[in-house]
Amino acid sequence: MDTEASGPDDHGVVIEQRGLWFEEFAVGATYRHRPGRTVTEADNVLFTTLTMNTQPLHLDEADSAARGPFHARLVNSMFTLSTLVGLSVAQLTLGTIVANLGFREIAFPAPVFHGDTLYAETLVLAKRVSSSRPGEGIVTLRHTARNQDGVVVATATRDTLVRLAPEQEPV
Repeated sequence: MDTEASGPDDHGVVIEQRGLWFEEFAVGATYRHRPGRTVTEADNVLFTTLTMNTQPLHLDEADSAARGPFHARLVNSMFTLSTLVGLSVAQLTLGTIVANLGFREIAFPAPVFHGDTLYAETLVLAKRVSSSRPGEGIVTLRHTARNQDGVVVATATRDTLVRLAPEQEPV
């Protein structure tokens, strides 16, 4: 079965989920990404150990409980950033991104704890057709993560290289 087909089959039109082509990004539009993602202790410990981060703040409950100001383990901020971007993929870049070009203005204004649920939204800041890569364009995205209480826990600006929509053949 051709999963890329867009014409009718025996059951009607086939639609495959994908991200947005360059032309479909609307500067000034905000995309809310759902569902959210509840962060577990296992997520935090696995990510932290996989990335060789030995910070007790993420791994040692007794040590973290004894230290202020939070008196609890915090979720690794790199996990928070990765989840923030990951929550946007299905809606924005699934199969249409060529590459991440860079991240900047990354901030973690509030901590994430085990059991918090992260929700994300993305504002399209800018886009332009690439002058050096035919068929591709640069889209600048401002990602924001909020916890279940609406508190902003992470922000990041990301430049992406995105494919232009393929030429459509006449039907």
